[in-house]
Amino acid sequence: MAEIDEIVLRPRRLKGSLPWSTFLSKARKKEAVTFAWTRIGGSITPYDLEHAKEICKNPYDNSIYHLMAMGKQSAIKQTLRSECTQVLKLSAWENRNDRPHYYLDGTSSRSKFKPGKSYIVEFKCRRSPPTGGSQTCITYNAVNRAYVEARKRINVAQPKTKMWRPEDLATVGELLLDISSNLAQTYGLTLEEIEKSLPLIDTSKTLIHEVCPAYLSDVECRAGKYRRHDGLCTNLKNPTWGATLTPFQRILTPRFADGLTAPRISVTGHDLPLSRIVSRTMHPDEGYHDHAGTVMVIAWGQFMDHDYTLTGTPLDPLNRNDPEECCHRPPHLKNPYCNEIHIPEDDYFYRLFNVKCMDFVRAFPAVRPGCRLGSRIPFNLLTGVLDGNTIYGITETFGRKLRTGYGGLLRMNPVFSEYGLKDLLPLKLDIPDEGCTRPNRSMYCFEAGEIRVNEQLVLTCMHTLMAREHNRIAKSLNQINPHWDDETLFQEARRIVIAVIQHITYNEFLPILLGKDVMEKFGLLLERNGHWDGYDDSVNPAVIDAFAAAAFRFGHSLLPTAVERWSKAHKFIASKRLSDLIRRPYDLYRAGVFDEYIMGLMNQVAQAMDDSITQEVTNHLFKKAGAKFGLDLVSFNMQRGREFGIPSYMEFRKFCGLPWADTFEELFGSMPNETIRRYSSIFEHPADVDLWSGGVSERPLPGSMLGPTFACVIATQFSYSRRGDRFWYELPNQPSSFTNEQLNEIRKVKLARVICDNTDLIDSIQIYPMVLPDHEINPRVPCRSGILPGMDLTKWADYPTSNHAQYRLVEEHLLDARRQPTRPEKVRNDYNREEILRLFFESIRGISSYLGFRK
Repeated sequence: MAEIDEIVLRPRRLKGSLPWSTFLSKARKKEAVTFAWTRIGGSITPYDLEHAKEICKNPYDNSIYHLMAMGKQSAIKQTLRSECTQVLKLSAWENRNDRPHYYLDGTSSRSKFKPGKSYIVEFKCRRSPPTGGSQTCITYNAVNRAYVEARKRINVAQPKTKMWRPEDLATVGELLLDISSNLAQTYGLTLEEIEKSLPLIDTSKTLIHEVCPAYLSDVECRAGKYRRHDGLCTNLKNPTWGATLTPFQRILTPRFADGLTAPRISVTGHDLPLSRIVSRTMHPDEGYHDHAGTVMVIAWGQFMDHDYTLTGTPLDPLNRNDPEECCHRPPHLKNPYCNEIHIPEDDYFYRLFNVKCMDFVRAFPAVRPGCRLGSRIPFNLLTGVLDGNTIYGITETFGRKLRTGYGGLLRMNPVFSEYGLKDLLPLKLDIPDEGCTRPNRSMYCFEAGEIRVNEQLVLTCMHTLMAREHNRIAKSLNQINPHWDDETLFQEARRIVIAVIQHITYNEFLPILLGKDVMEKFGLLLERNGHWDGYDDSVNPAVIDAFAAAAFRFGHSLLPTAVERWSKAHKFIASKRLSDLIRRPYDLYRAGVFDEYIMGLMNQVAQAMDDSITQEVTNHLFKKAGAKFGLDLVSFNMQRGREFGIPSYMEFRKFCGLPWADTFEELFGSMPNETIRRYSSIFEHPADVDLWSGGVSERPLPGSMLGPTFACVIATQFSYSRRGDRFWYELPNQPSSFTNEQLNEIRKVKLARVICDNTDLIDSIQIYPMVLPDHEINPRVPCRSGILPGMDLTKWADYPTSNHAQYRLVEEHLLDARRQPTRPEKVRNDYNREEILRLFFESIRGISSYLGFRK
């Protein structure tokens, strides 16, 4: 497009105007052309400048060839200075006739401006170079006008407290999207300008600041030892990076059909094949097993996924589940975010039940930091770093609710205490139907830091395991540091558990998933000794949209048809269909069953990483009690990626350094031949293939469970999570840093040790539970053996450097009392003698424990 390079005010001496044919010729051959030589009464207005810019954007449109405007020089200067968000640098320009020119900066080459005389305003447009940046002048008033128009259509929520609900934040997101759309149409912005230039406008100088949430524009941070629940201040320079309720980040420009918000379409301009057609054609249930990964890979992967991502979407206000307000309602009663999944009439499964549609809603539009403008982008309800929010929640308020208030402990349900067995998670008593299918009103699911704890029983087991680990560590710390209060015990236990999660993820999970070569390439290999000084405050740890909507959903390919229970002797007991365990974790209320499911996770092989997906999630997902069909997870993956504007599989191949393919034949070798043949039967072009579908269909890399594209996207995310987290457990020289001795203890931890410490019956286990046992490379060992060492938590002993006031109190009162007896009434008035004695003997016990003495 072209831009206004120069605006010239000149006495009207020229007769006529530049012929259209001459203008076209000049516009095609030269980079610059001057036009719009005519006259009209009145003064320069913002509209005139907008009109001029429209001419520059579309120099071949004869209908706006002439701009008719003239007026006083001061009016022009005032217009430019008050209206433009960018000050244009105007170059000097003289015409061949050497007539005097008046420029917007007030200079003149010959004579002075004479008020009241007719003048001509000339606009000189320069064609922008193809790769250059835009200098389109979008005025603050133009933004304000778009804001006023949008407010007429959109009712923006104004919470009375500082807590923004997702649905409230979405109203601001809708407003910003409407303003962006208005400006894009008014100025004819290109896709590149929408993505790169529009967000540069400082909206704090416009009316938008009236509705901008404070936490996105005004955050004050101070370095501290413990991270916030909401992720704010993870980066001191950019406080919102990686925080809750902030946008996913993009590594590729989105592909919206209209450049702003409409879901992706084919590169040919036609619609993409229906999501259900892609699901049934490309991802049938063939049930292969061709690797040594256990179901524990899926369990840990989903536990990590729920630490990373939860897209903000509309929810049913009653039970906070996905709304069923699309398929069976007339248009005027549908949820405004409806983007239902249509099912073809000849579907092999759903036609049996006359199902023609599945409810699906679009994600809420995000509010960028500073309320910047741009295309639609969804937001994450969770934090972008591995911080154990699955255990501790994402708000301080909810985090408090999960705690007992004493000993640094989390609330648990001692349902098996009479049997001497460990506790389960607490009951979910408020909004009991949220994420839970209850057979009757007396049955309750579980409560944890993340609302999807009950999504499937395997995931509930992981939540239970890590909550028990927190309480185990908190109790040990309390014994070592009896002077610590509840808050200190909780925060220190939380800090250690987060470090354990990070260590297991990078030391056990990612090597199986990505392989050593990919991890080395992306800088994911952990240090064996000392600290790792790799924090980079220029790295944004926020979750990548393609990671959330596609790549980290790789585990859907690994899901088994049934989940198995095994005995402590590693013998198969029984299994249950996966669809019967989704949102129904009630088996765990049977004594001993928790351990049997954990044993099953370590002994049951996962399905192959390929394009085959079990019907338990393609036909029976979230199946209601008594129903014979459910939803289709694969269709959801496809629909979500398209409405996110996620570019195609082919574009991510190119991003990851793989060759582009213009024909399906060029994909041979990267995935099975039959897969390529099926793709060619439903897609018009290889560049139409959805990222999730193409990613799970790739042949795995050597030593990896994933193909090159998914490995690239996932490794990029985990690189951001490590390099962009100021609280990363290996870092030195931070208030949150562990000592060398403490870090060495954390490095000892394996998932097998966590399982041994937090189950009742398991007494032998393979060293790496995410891999099937093998006598040579992954043998089963006794939990009590030294092969699985635990952390020595005495490295966290804090005596006598903390709580100095307590010790001074003991010294000042008790010791002084010995040397100089005080009156009984003074003792009663000045301090509580029993409290002082308690503190004294707790201190003695602390010293004894620290020195290793026994009673």
